[in-house]
This record gives sequence, structure tokens and C-alpha cells, in this order.
Amino acid sequence: MEKPSQEVTVNQARLAIIQGDITRQATEAIVNAANSGLMGGGGVDGAIHRAGGTAILEECKRIVARQGRLPTGKAVITTGGNLPARYVIHTVGPIWQGGNKGEAALLESAYRESLKLAAAKKLASVSFPSISTGAYGYPLAEAARVAIKTVASFLKESAGSLKEVVFVLFDSRSYEAYASALEEAV
Repeated sequence: MEKPSQEVTVNQARLAIIQGDITRQATEAIVNAANSGLMGGGGVDGAIHRAGGTAILEECKRIVARQGRLPTGKAVITTGGNLPARYVIHTVGPIWQGGNKGEAALLESAYRESLKLAAAKKLASVSFPSISTGAYGYPLAEAARVAIKTVASFLKESAGSLKEVVFVLFDSRSYEAYASALEEAV
């Protein structure tokens, strides 16, 4: 059962959370919680590569051949392939190691670098998954707070072309964590 979206307006931009499938989002770009090799994998990464087709993987291979593996906290952009979104922004979130290894700063960087790429491409809308909370083990409530705070502060500082940022949460547990973080942030 899909939950109703929750949203706030930040500097004339819509910041929303919904429960759903990120591969079906029609925002101009969707963000992929990638691994540093950019070769697809499990979770949201595998789902995006499967739904988007081989064009995404081919572009990822060219990026890795040119610049090497993508460091944690950085982001690159590729075509959306067969997805409704025109672009996929691939970012690498941190692996949770207890919270004292700079994970929050790296997670913040993953969101901020993704938003910078979207703004540089003059995109109006972007959808994010919950980065690092699957196989990378980042505690959900903490990750949600970092995500919401980072996106809201980016929009306050320099929304630029961005008019809509949507967090697309796959399950109700994730949705509830982001809903709580959104309420705290406003």
C-alpha cells in the first residue's frame, strides 16, 4: 500500500518523500546508490541497471576506464537508458563502520555531489533512494536525517534550476524514517 507523499517547500523548490519504485520515477534524473566499480550490483543499483538496460552499463564502463573507480562521496552522471528519467546520477555512499569513521560527512557528500551534478546539468527534478542503508548498513534513522538535512540546506543555499527533489523509499520502514526526519527538519 503506497503512503501519501509528504512534502515541504524550500526556497521555491519541492522537497518530497514517497514510497515507491525509483526506477519508475519520471524526474529528469534518478540517483543510483552505486558501488565504486559502477558495474551494477544488488538492491537499488541492480534494479536501476536492469530497468535502464545496457546503455547505462556501457557508459559506466567508459567512465571507469577514463577515471578509475568512483570514490565514496563522489558522483557521476550517465544516460537513463530505458528508464523514464533522462539521466542516472551514480553516487557511492559510505559503508557503516560504527559512525566514527567519517560516515556522516561521506554520506552528506554523496547527496551534495549528486545535487551539484543535477544543478550543473540545469535539471529541474531529481529522485533519490535511501543511500547506504541497504547492504552498506548505515542506520536508517541517522541516514534519513543526514539526507534530508543535506538536501534542504543545498536547496536553501543554491537550488539553481532544481524545482523538485523527491526521496523515493522502497518500503514503509524507510518511508517512516524519512517522514520523521522531514518533520524534524521543518
